Amino acid sequence: MVKTDYEVVVVGGGPAGLAAGQYSARAGRKTAIVEELSCGGQAMIIDEIENYPGMGKTTGYELAAAFENQAVEFGCEIVYDQIQSIEKTEDGIFNLNLLSGKITARAVIIATGSKHRNLDVPGERDYTGHGVSYCATCDGPFFKEKKILVCGGGDSAVQEAMYLTKLSSTITVCHRRDRFRAQAAVVDNLMKTGRVSLKMNHNVLSINGKDGKVSSVTFRDNASGREYTEDFDAVFVFVGNIPQSALVGCEKDESGFILTDFNMQTSVPGMFAAGDVRKTPFRQVVTAASDGAIAAHYASEYIDAADGRAY
Repeated sequence: MVKTDYEVVVVGGGPAGLAAGQYSARAGRKTAIVEELSCGGQAMIIDEIENYPGMGKTTGYELAAAFENQAVEFGCEIVYDQIQSIEKTEDGIFNLNLLSGKITARAVIIATGSKHRNLDVPGERDYTGHGVSYCATCDGPFFKEKKILVCGGGDSAVQEAMYLTKLSSTITVCHRRDRFRAQAAVVDNLMKTGRVSLKMNHNVLSINGKDGKVSSVTFRDNASGREYTEDFDAVFVFVGNIPQSALVGCEKDESGFILTDFNMQTSVPGMFAAGDVRKTPFRQVVTAASDGAIAAHYASEYIDAADGRAY
């Protein structure tokens, strides 16, 4: 058996990665989480989480901190570094090349998550940071009682719009389809605020500015074909995610999400994936944590099988 630095290395410190690190370390595996920035992932920018089982209402920051503390208490090491590449050798060992050097592992769990998708319309890039934002909790307070547009129809868009209703009574949600993809209960809660108007079956054509900041948005009503411009002070974009899967050479779908089986095993033996980076029909903190726990369990079983100790 070839000696490695770790038995299991988890790539990414969001909820999936932290859960994987906790379960792996608790199972007695020498485990490290490699995180480029800070642990917590996208959970860090969620203002309020009310549906994580047993927690009641909490913030994304508080929940992520609890995840991290628990993983460390079980003996998981957190390495702050950037991974440049991952290679599997002929003897089945994974080489993870970091900015600071190389570490080796017998199994790897990819939990790198995903990043926001852009609208890709004129003005979006020009006014990012000047009225265009992808984080309501980060930038919402700058637009108290301003006219705000939220783009998107999934859970993230609706939840972020809910947060923004605390700051302004003039919120408009624009979605290119005629119905939301978000959970019905989440949409109902948003509409009960009485602070939201809808532009369903609408596309944003451009984000326009004046004096260096957002001043209006041009829309197309897809039902009628009418194009028109309306004043807005800010545009918050939540139209999906791009998986951070470029590092890995396993099988992916057409969008780049990693394909796994029910054990979180990828097409590369010994490489597992968990959370938002893998192809999954539902992306929530609780499902990411579940993925991480499953991946850690089967990564440990993979090591046992390689050692001839499968049960």
